[in-house]
Amino acid sequence: MLDANLKAQLKSYLERVTQPIEIVASLDDGAKSQEMLALLKDIVSLSNQITLLDDGTDARKPSFSLNRPGSDISLRFAGIPMGHEFTSLVLALLQVGGHPSKASAEVIEQIRSLKGEFNFETYFSLSCQNCPDVVQALNLMAVLNPNIRHVAIDGALFQAEVDERKIMAVPSVYLNGVNFGQGRMGLEEILAKLDTGAVEKQAQKLNAKEAFDVLVVGGGPAGASAAIYAARKGIRTGVAAERFGGQVLDTMAIENFVSVKETEGPKLAAALEEHVKQYDVDIMNLQRASALVPAKEVGGLHEIRFESGASLKAKSVILATGARWREMGVPGEQEYKAKGVCFCPHCDGPLFKGKRVAVIGGGNSGVEAAIDLAGIVSHVTLLEFDSKLRADAVLQRKLYSLPNVKVITSALTSEVKGDGQKVTGLAYKDRDSGEFHAVDLEGIFVQIGLLPNTDWLKGTVELSPRGEIIVDARGETSLPGVFAAGDVTTVPYKQIVIAVGEGAKASLSAFDHLIRTSAPA
Repeated sequence: MLDANLKAQLKSYLERVTQPIEIVASLDDGAKSQEMLALLKDIVSLSNQITLLDDGTDARKPSFSLNRPGSDISLRFAGIPMGHEFTSLVLALLQVGGHPSKASAEVIEQIRSLKGEFNFETYFSLSCQNCPDVVQALNLMAVLNPNIRHVAIDGALFQAEVDERKIMAVPSVYLNGVNFGQGRMGLEEILAKLDTGAVEKQAQKLNAKEAFDVLVVGGGPAGASAAIYAARKGIRTGVAAERFGGQVLDTMAIENFVSVKETEGPKLAAALEEHVKQYDVDIMNLQRASALVPAKEVGGLHEIRFESGASLKAKSVILATGARWREMGVPGEQEYKAKGVCFCPHCDGPLFKGKRVAVIGGGNSGVEAAIDLAGIVSHVTLLEFDSKLRADAVLQRKLYSLPNVKVITSALTSEVKGDGQKVTGLAYKDRDSGEFHAVDLEGIFVQIGLLPNTDWLKGTVELSPRGEIIVDARGETSLPGVFAAGDVTTVPYKQIVIAVGEGAKASLSAFDHLIRTSAPA
């Protein structure tokens, strides 16, 4: 099952196991069960701390649980955790085997203090880069607290469950049989939902913090770069972010980041956060900015308010809140989000195996999505508003070579149709003839660009007609002491490598501003 290279890597990890592990499998005669058995035998062969049992009692087959003899850990994988979930398997083995987590002592204590019964089920797909964060967080919680149980389920393998629960987006998390949440969630975010007093406690801690020299709002590539450059100057630096990594976390393949031949978004985001943590930077996660209150005088303190009720002050601010997926803005779109209307073909594509889908958008993202989906679904209809596709020629050639793809240009999507529970089709207007047409399908993947996250800044800093923060060559905004960087600004070409450079520039400009405004007369 595992090649020699992967076995060698796994063996080195398993050397960190200090306590015995029992793998208990539940298998049948199917091909997937045989694949799982081969994987489990490979794992057992790499460590004398691990034993394999087969009791066949769990209803989900193939599946296996991990336990520590004498403990009450309930952690199970239903499906074969390869692809993006292989890391989840490795971490689960280490943590069940006694290797300590990297989570802070405060977070670990918060997990252990949770009271009640928590039976979690997470539906994932092996191609989903957002799913491992959720799976790994809940696995750790199951290891640390016997009141918490977790099953990670491959939605593509257990399609009957997916259909019964009408799951059309991953990760989808259920708690005690009730939908708990969808999409990427980190450990802190899950805890905040379970521990109702956690948000208020965190807000109180933030309110008590002293003013920063530089406060970075946003934790994407621009924000991370800005934080590193500020901290290296030896000034008091903070980063307040809704989620560290930003939109990079939702990016699949990255092949144009200079000096890195190829990587994936979550890996790059983790590397950025690890780099920031090498410096004395105060990182504050799960903080969504709601208002900017400018300083009343040059050299005064700016204030950033957050939806959590927290407030932070700083001598200078760097706005790096990035952008989000642009929506179609048509009837039915909001109603059927995660019920057929999706934004991540890599994450949710496997749930539409053998079904009909549409991709909205003919740029590189849209055409790449259509190509990827064509290998999974029965048919793809790509709709582009313009009279021609805007994607690179090499992508268009590949797209038009696929037999199960239909391209419709000059098409204005006008409505998402559904039966009250899921998407059943869409309507579009032919911009040339003015006629309306209907397309029957089960899924719609929206790939029509980005919107800057600046709604909370209207009326405080100058914005472009597109809602981007207007900056000069130094990253300065219309407010003295307030700078901006990355996809949220008017700087053209929204690329990771550009965001990193702009973050560094804004930080250097902020430092220069501090020197000039704090120098004695």
